[in-house]
Amino acid sequence: MTKPPKIIVEMDVFTRLFDVILDANCKPDLLAAFADFFAHDVPDFEGWLSQVRQQCVRIFPSRIIFVDSVEALHRELPDADAVVVESLPIGETELSLAVSLRAVQKFGFVTRNIDLDACARRNIDVLTLRRRANIACAEQAMMMMLALAKRLPELNGRTTMKRLQDAGFKPAPFDRRHTPSSNWARVSGISMLYGATLGIIGLGEIGRELALRAQSFSMKIIYTQRTQLDRATEQALNVEYRDMDSLLRESDWLVPQLPSTPSTEGLLDAEKLSKIKQGARLVNVSRAQVMDRNAVLAALERGALGGFALDTLWSEPGSDDDQLLSFPNVILTPHMAGSPRLNATADFEEMIVGLDKALSPRAAQYS
Repeated sequence: MTKPPKIIVEMDVFTRLFDVILDANCKPDLLAAFADFFAHDVPDFEGWLSQVRQQCVRIFPSRIIFVDSVEALHRELPDADAVVVESLPIGETELSLAVSLRAVQKFGFVTRNIDLDACARRNIDVLTLRRRANIACAEQAMMMMLALAKRLPELNGRTTMKRLQDAGFKPAPFDRRHTPSSNWARVSGISMLYGATLGIIGLGEIGRELALRAQSFSMKIIYTQRTQLDRATEQALNVEYRDMDSLLRESDWLVPQLPSTPSTEGLLDAEKLSKIKQGARLVNVSRAQVMDRNAVLAALERGALGGFALDTLWSEPGSDDDQLLSFPNVILTPHMAGSPRLNATADFEEMIVGLDKALSPRAAQYS
C-alpha cells in the first residue's frame, strides 16, 4: 500500500483546515468546530470537504504535521513531501534536510522567507497564494475610510428635515432660482480621499493590498516598518518610506496593519498619538491590541482624532456600554473584515489542488 504524503504545515488558526481536509482521521471535535465556524456561509461544510477531496487524488489522505518553530520544522523535514509556510524560512539549510521535498506552498504571496533560487536548483515547486481574506480586509479598510470621509454613519437614513435636525444638523433648502441644491442638509466636514496622505504601519500582505487600492483613489501613500522595502517594490506599490514620527505627523489617514504580538501591543500609545496631525483619522482592521484603548479614547475626546474605525475589538463580543459607541465619528464592526468564509474555502481549495498537482508522478520525475 502506498504511503500517504507527509505535509508539514506552519501552525495558524486557519491552516488547521489542512488537517480537517486532508487527514482521514481528523478529530471529530476539530471537524465540528470548523463546520460551525463556516456554517453561516457554507452550510453544507461536509459537502464542500467531499468536493475538495475528490480533486485530490494524490494527497488525500495525507499525514499532516504542524510546526510552530524552526527547530520543529527541521525535525520534520527529512521525510516531508511538501511544506506550507507563512513566516518560517525555507532556505539552503532547510532544503539540505528535506531530501524528499517536492513542493513549498507559501500561505500568502510575499516570498521573502523562501529562497526561490535554491528551490529552483532542486526542482522544487514554490506555490503562492494571494489570500482572498487579505483582499477583503483591505476592502474593509477602504470602506471604513470612505464612510468616515463622507460621514456616512451619521447621515445614513437622514433624508428628512426632522431626521437631520434630530441628529444635530441644520438643514435648509437653497434658493434653487440661483444655486444648485447639493448638500441642502448643510453638513460640513465632508472630505475626499483624493490627494490625502495614507500612512500604513506595516506593509505586509494586507498593507500592500490596501496600498494598491489607495492608488486608485490618488492618495499619497507612506509607510513605516522595521525594514524598508527594496526600491523596486516601493515603486510598484507607489509608496514612500518614513520613520514612525514622520508618518504620524504627515498622515491624514493612519492604518496600523500589524499582528498582535508582545512587540506590537500598545504600540500606538498616548505618546505616539500626541504626534498625529490634528484631525487625522485612524482605521484598524488588524488587531485592537496594537493600540492603547485609553489613548484612543483621549484622542477622540480632545478632537485630535477626527474619526476612528475598528473591526476587531479589544474584547469580543463587545459591551453595550462601550464608551466608543457614544462618538458619532466612530465605526465599530464585529470582526467582519476577512469575510465571507467563501474566501477561506476558495483559498484552501486553490492550495490543495495546487499541491496535489505538484506531487503528481509527472512532477516527481523531474525532482
